[in-house]
Amino acid sequence: MAMTHHPDRPGGDEKKFKEINEAFQVLNDADKRTKYDQFGSDFESQGGWGASGGNWEDIMNAFRRGGQGGGDSGFSFNFGGQDAGDIFGDMFGFGGGGRSRRGGGQARGRDIQVDVELDLKEAAFGIEKEISLRKQSACDVCNGSGSEPGSKLDTCATCKGQGQVVQQQRTFLGVMQTVAACPNCQGRGQKPGKPCKHCGGDGILAKSSTINVKIPAGIDEGESIRLTGYGEAAPHGGGTGDLYVRAHIRQQKNFHREGFDVYTDLEINFSQAVLGDKVAVNTLDGSVNLMIPEGVESGQLIKIKGHGITHLGRTTRGDHYVKIKIRVPRKISRETRKKLEELKSEI
Repeated sequence: MAMTHHPDRPGGDEKKFKEINEAFQVLNDADKRTKYDQFGSDFESQGGWGASGGNWEDIMNAFRRGGQGGGDSGFSFNFGGQDAGDIFGDMFGFGGGGRSRRGGGQARGRDIQVDVELDLKEAAFGIEKEISLRKQSACDVCNGSGSEPGSKLDTCATCKGQGQVVQQQRTFLGVMQTVAACPNCQGRGQKPGKPCKHCGGDGILAKSSTINVKIPAGIDEGESIRLTGYGEAAPHGGGTGDLYVRAHIRQQKNFHREGFDVYTDLEINFSQAVLGDKVAVNTLDGSVNLMIPEGVESGQLIKIKGHGITHLGRTTRGDHYVKIKIRVPRKISRETRKKLEELKSEI
């Protein structure tokens, strides 16, 4: 659960991670469990969770720095001389460089992220984009097993075919016993009798590839699409990571997006503002005739319903708002000035 909700991981939740960490520390300390049962969750308010000073952000930073808080926080953890990365690397995912393990077995490949650039219309209606990648992929010769085709796999002598080994480690929480992937066979339980010549027995090679990605209608700046299993392959037949495609939307002249609505400006002259008019306006759907009501004021918004951005995951759309700007000429002819003077008192 800590790995799933870790705030440095995609979709992580810092609040849940904090709750999990606190629960873990209570459950692994008999004294804390007793105090918790007697006094409730705030029993540590005077002493903290085995820490000195600092708030939760300081604690998170201290974990990442190997136990020492940064700046003037005055916060530190005492790990008894052990490396915090080793202690928390597998437990909380600080150390794997983007890797994780599923089911305590073989390592999973890295998650990767690519950026894709879209214009406003592509973001509004969705589009399919071809993306080029260079990543670690399964070897074509051995299909990722690392074993030369036709050769047999031998049972790992270290883990006796279990793929896992039991490890004990002394931490500031006490002696912890963990089950980890076997370092000899990388969690497979078997080793190639004859390593693949093409990949050197790793089962992976750096390869270039292209994939077609469907960008959903309504995606906004900075939002990502997760493609499960399209990340990097792990050595020795491990699981494949995920690919995250992050959207960047180019600014489009005369169009401004706010949520799922679109805004544009429209300049009209004085007579159009007073008498009203019918004017062609550019929208995401092309040119649309807009009725300007009589007596419209500068700055007034006129809504064109359903001509905005498609709502993400739905078929409905936002609206297009046209902001009226009344254009006042800087110079006019003598004849025009005379006519305006005649109308001045009436207006």
